[in-house]
Amino acid sequence: MSPDLNSLPGADSTPSPTPPPPINSTRGTTASNSNGHHDGEKRPNILYVMADQLAAPLLKMYNPTSQILTPNLDALAAKSVQFDSAYCPSPLCGPSRMSMITGQLPMKIGAFDNAAQISSDIPTYAHYLRLKGYHTVLAGKMHFVGDQLHGYETRLTSDIYPGDFGWVPNWEEPETRLEWYHNASSVLQAGSCVRSNQLDYDEEVMYRSRQFLYDFVREGEEGRRPFALTVSLTLRHVRVFVSGRGEGCMSDPHGTREGGYDVVSLTHPHDPYTIEQKYWDLYENVDIDLPRVTIPQEDQDPHSKRLLKVCDLWDNPFSDEQIKRARRAYYGAVSYVDDCLGQLLALLKQLKLDEDTIVIFSGDHGDMLGERGLWYKMSYFESSVRVPLLVSYPKRFEPRRVSQNVSTLDILPTMCDLVGTKPWALLPMDGRSLLPHLEGREGGHDEVFAEYTGEGTVRPLMMIRRGRWKYVTCPADGSQLFDLRADPLELRDLVKEGVVRTDEETKEVFEAFERKAREKWDFEGITKEVLHSQRKRRLVWGALTKGRFESWDYNPIDDGREKYIRSHIPLDDLERRARYPAVDESGRETGSRIVTDQAGSHGQ
Repeated sequence: MSPDLNSLPGADSTPSPTPPPPINSTRGTTASNSNGHHDGEKRPNILYVMADQLAAPLLKMYNPTSQILTPNLDALAAKSVQFDSAYCPSPLCGPSRMSMITGQLPMKIGAFDNAAQISSDIPTYAHYLRLKGYHTVLAGKMHFVGDQLHGYETRLTSDIYPGDFGWVPNWEEPETRLEWYHNASSVLQAGSCVRSNQLDYDEEVMYRSRQFLYDFVREGEEGRRPFALTVSLTLRHVRVFVSGRGEGCMSDPHGTREGGYDVVSLTHPHDPYTIEQKYWDLYENVDIDLPRVTIPQEDQDPHSKRLLKVCDLWDNPFSDEQIKRARRAYYGAVSYVDDCLGQLLALLKQLKLDEDTIVIFSGDHGDMLGERGLWYKMSYFESSVRVPLLVSYPKRFEPRRVSQNVSTLDILPTMCDLVGTKPWALLPMDGRSLLPHLEGREGGHDEVFAEYTGEGTVRPLMMIRRGRWKYVTCPADGSQLFDLRADPLELRDLVKEGVVRTDEETKEVFEAFERKAREKWDFEGITKEVLHSQRKRRLVWGALTKGRFESWDYNPIDDGREKYIRSHIPLDDLERRARYPAVDESGRETGSRIVTDQAGSHGQ
């Protein structure tokens, strides 16, 4: 792989004697299109907010009976094009995100699992937007391994996850639980916390996102590029010590584990299920719903049985109270994400950017949250694989709901359409533009493909979602077929029940899916490729952990010498930074125009 120069491991982040423009500068090669010509019209900004492990079926905008409080998300949905059947390309963080930014399915780009790297020569939506003159900015997690930019011009934070080969699955030892796998502690230790690494991280993401927007408006409109800001809200798997009720996260408040130190990982709304008291208390008097579907472990399908064992849930049943506490904490975490979204939308309005900014909201995958006895993700049941998707730009798109099946793979070609360009025709592209759906026209697609080769499976596990049907297949497990119109809870596997043999219409549908799967996927070839990749990365990682360790993680520049009031910073820049909105000599607002010295810009 050939990483971006700014993200090479060990790169010196010390500024040169003549520093470059500030990392949040939106000036430079402004307002030029992909042909190098200047565009005459003002182009919209883009704010793309991603949540982590946010299950669409649990949200009020998709499920009116939901107990989760999401006033900001509901308000955004009311003025958005809302996609009611949106799916991720893989029910695992890294592969889903890599597919989303590239518009290509995981197997095409080698995004096999959470420790897989994709090549730096694969175009992402950040590359296409930069070619159209956008300042592409990332705040938060994206799960990059190796190259930490992939087309983003500016990265405001480091990632919360390691950007290396430390989390490589091993299909050759499927019975071995690796130390970084999910486990039962997320449910057993569910409750409130005072502070966590993940809260630290998300608050930094929010602070730097707000600061970027403040700096953007203070630059003034002349020569300013539009921004494409991705804000990825995630409180993810960073280890913290838990030591009792009084401090930090509540450890085993119901006495289900012995005392001492436990190592847990926290996430919003990602597991483990813990949240600060403010959001826990939102559900103080709520009788939290239990999962609607319960399936004994011996009756589970083969992949679900493996997931129970991989996640240390086999023969480890939870009480109703434990399940309710875990779900309550998840509900609180979703409300936290909703609060963050509300802050960003309020700031856009305060800065008078709301009417000229396209807002996209989605997620990387869902969470089973106890449905069918399963937790976390890694499966193709609805709570794991279906994600929220909203596109809000009222001046162009009227609010509506779209029932057809779409994918976050479609975000890249859609963003291209929104800024007046197209993905290069001679390069691979699996995603399809959502523009027909956004404009309410005929011709929008109704088909989704997904691929999974991470932990919990031992062979490629694939999904096709088309119309009312969901088809899942894996060489190790056989195939499944569900009619989601008649069976939204996925209780009837029409293959297992034999309906694909006795009902002619269902038989034709199933056989068509089987043919499509054989045409689309070389299962034996993919298996060999995945095993080969796992072996290489395990060897390399084993070597890199010996002797001096060189981190691949991104280290954003935060140079205090280039902030606030400094003698070498040009006066014009100091004036712009002094306050927003700028004012005249009598204190009357002038927007971003500087017409007189701004108090506090220089001197005392």
